Amino acid sequence: MSGLRISYATIVPSLFQPMLAFGEAVAATSIGVKLIDLVFLRVSQINGCAFCIDKHARDLIKQGDDWQRINSLVGWEETTFYSERERAALAWAESVTRIAETHAPDDLFNELKKHFTDVEITELTYAITLMNAWNRLAISFRQPVNRAPSVEEAVRILQK
Repeated sequence: MSGLRISYATIVPSLFQPMLAFGEAVAATSIGVKLIDLVFLRVSQINGCAFCIDKHARDLIKQGDDWQRINSLVGWEETTFYSERERAALAWAESVTRIAETHAPDDLFNELKKHFTDVEITELTYAITLMNAWNRLAISFRQPVNRAPSVEEAVRILQK
């Protein structure tokens, strides 16, 4: 894989900066950062955005989520690792991400209404929309995933 095609973060800052502000607004919503990152990770898995998958898996670990939940997210429907609220959010995220195929069906929306207020549903849908936009930018411009050092490498770096 080649490097970054265009430095989209710096070449048109008048468009990039509002995306960052949108992200900050989403992070400040009432639905919670951990659920947002779980949804961001699932959306990124669907879209195949390696950079975003790596980022949001790491963010979830930093927030105290465990590897089993993160590794099982791609098959979330087949596990008991996620709450009913998380499951409703994940189903909605998948539907909105695949909107041309699903058209956001009423049954998923009605299930969502059992677990979220109208404000939270709107916040969640904005979050899903944002992640889809970030995925499309990162994939289109080939945002590279930086390899994290192994534990041994990190210890060597810190000892220098």
